Amino acid sequence: MLQIRFCSYNGDESAAIIGGYAKYSGVEKMDFALTEEQRMIRKLMRDFAEGEVAPGADERDRTKEFPREIFLKMADLGLMGLPFPEEFGGGGADTISFAIAVEELSRVCASSGLTYSAHISLGCAPLYLFGTEEQKKMYLVPLCTGQTLGAFGLTEPNAGSDAGGTKTTAVLEEGEWVINGSKCFITNASYADFVALTAVTGPGPEITAFLVPTDSAGFQVIDQYHKMGLHSSNTTELVLENVRIPKGNVLGTIGQGLKQFLITLDGGRIGIGAMAVGIAQGAYEAALRYAKERVQFGQSLSKFQVIQHKLADMAMNIELARTMVHKAAWLKDQGKKMTKEASICKLFASEMAMKVCDQAVQIHGGYGYMHDYKVERFFRDAKLTEIGEGTSEIQRLVIAREIGC
Repeated sequence: MLQIRFCSYNGDESAAIIGGYAKYSGVEKMDFALTEEQRMIRKLMRDFAEGEVAPGADERDRTKEFPREIFLKMADLGLMGLPFPEEFGGGGADTISFAIAVEELSRVCASSGLTYSAHISLGCAPLYLFGTEEQKKMYLVPLCTGQTLGAFGLTEPNAGSDAGGTKTTAVLEEGEWVINGSKCFITNASYADFVALTAVTGPGPEITAFLVPTDSAGFQVIDQYHKMGLHSSNTTELVLENVRIPKGNVLGTIGQGLKQFLITLDGGRIGIGAMAVGIAQGAYEAALRYAKERVQFGQSLSKFQVIQHKLADMAMNIELARTMVHKAAWLKDQGKKMTKEASICKLFASEMAMKVCDQAVQIHGGYGYMHDYKVERFFRDAKLTEIGEGTSEIQRLVIAREIGC
């Protein structure tokens, strides 16, 4: 089991390194170096991604095969509950370590990065944040130990950006909740033993979160979407017809479900930001490698200033996005408000990833349009990062609200 400390000391008792930042006499100062534990996570995930995930990524993209074996191996390594306490089967790591893990997976296979990010930030996090001790033992432990994948049901056919427009209902009858409705674009549900989802429980509308076993009578998980990218991730529709669950399966407080899920999405945006950074890093590395190898007009492409400028812009923007992702993650670990920073990191990283992937394809020329050169896969996969966990338009609204507009 991974042992990740939130604090370590650099030899000076007045300076404690905390998630990459240092405090001197009560004044915060930035230290951009990763801790020893975070470097360990990065090396572990880089080796795992290159050795276990990358070799089959192109074939899985073609066949749309879900990489179940990858996550079984990650469970064996103790990674499926990485940022959660050991008492629940987690790794005791921090959010920066989680972001590093998502980035390294996404650098070679964005479908794997998305699956992992959704499992941690959308599947596990609501239980850890809002679940009772009994619910954590019953539901969070199997998630953290990799016995099942986590899934989160908020989006509906007519309630996407407008999550408050939820139409799924839950009515209390004879000591049980009876749920009717549908959800769409739900990640991991085909491999989840239960889903945390929202339903209207009263006027207003009053929206409440519930833990719903996927093997409940009347619960259908439908995997029939034909997507632009992320072909080996699992994206489903949920249909609930008179699904009955125990009264105690309320997650958190009745009427607070939407608020709880919006808090959850702040953390989820860090995951999507890390995923975008990973995709961009993979595309950039492929473009740099190709530019050095491809010879035109008697010299490698990397010797032409126009190509150098493209690659320089890629490197610059990836570094900026990664720094913002880590800042938002650090704020989360410190228990500080990070709604604005989470939206900024998600917005900037996702739009950056699209630009980097576009230029990676351009540098490859005609080969960039071909599946075998990988950058077209990165390009297709990157688009989801501008949509999932709140569109770019929604992120700008959140940021505007946070700065007092």
